[in-house]
Amino acid sequence: MADVLVVVDHVEGSVRKPTLELLTVARRLGTPVAVALGAGAGRTVEVLAGHGASRILVSEAGEYADFLVVPKVDALHQAVKLVDPVAVLTVSSGENKEIAARLALRLESGVVTDAVDVEAGGEGPVAVQSAFAASYTTRSRVTRGIPVITVKPNSAPVEPAAAAGAVEELAVEFSPAARGTRVVSRSARESTGRPELTEAAIVVSGGRGLGSGENFALIEALADALGAAVGASRAAVDAGWYPHAHQVGQTGKSVSPQLYIASGISGAIQHRAGMQTSKTIVAINKDAEAPIFDLADYGIVGDLHTVVPQLTEEVAARKG
Repeated sequence: MADVLVVVDHVEGSVRKPTLELLTVARRLGTPVAVALGAGAGRTVEVLAGHGASRILVSEAGEYADFLVVPKVDALHQAVKLVDPVAVLTVSSGENKEIAARLALRLESGVVTDAVDVEAGGEGPVAVQSAFAASYTTRSRVTRGIPVITVKPNSAPVEPAAAAGAVEELAVEFSPAARGTRVVSRSARESTGRPELTEAAIVVSGGRGLGSGENFALIEALADALGAAVGASRAAVDAGWYPHAHQVGQTGKSVSPQLYIASGISGAIQHRAGMQTSKTIVAINKDAEAPIFDLADYGIVGDLHTVVPQLTEEVAARKG
């Protein structure tokens, strides 16, 4: 079978869930070959081999942390030359989409971003996307060169599959451009203990209907009961009720969880664009005519200040 190059998203050797989803997607297309870059890359081997990676190319050069983007593009370009894959898959994120675009340019091929699935096709992999706020589903195929495809988190299940996991050191020769933009400082973001918004299986979001920033405590309590991430509508963020890093929508983050609970969110197109690919959508709103109900799988017409605490209590009771 043809090889499929999978770019590993990890934090000092801890492989993030979307990468394991990518390995599931890659196995539909061929034989996964993983590329792990940066500090701790060698510690990813056991997990990657347990999820289908037949080969694991490792490079722990300091350039990946010291400089922006280009060192990773250099490494992936050389990995592509080594493997000659049928496709390159990476997780959709701001940085990874820039890397994908730069890599496709070097390969003189095409790039598809924010795919929600990748299917095997007779003339090459076919990327499935949700377009125009998920009003349409499109299928696209790169017609020249090796396709570079970024895939949204939560687009596929994590399916363990034992593989050889043969480790190879990836020798990377960095280009002069690799040292063009240096990272001069870093500051750790305060951890909430909740899942990353774009990776979470469950997201609980609040909007203008909360009435104030203090009432986001209702959303946080329900999220904690469910082990979920917290999201916010643009209206709530613009009002200063919750940080922009949690904004879901066209000008925020796109999420595709198994369960999305929208509380006090009207369902404007700006918000729908960021969450319409969620597998199950629950809406809580006192306005029975709110557009969010057109999208929801389950809807509750009622005051969220009453409904959300009751829901939190019920979840806690069933867990207990």
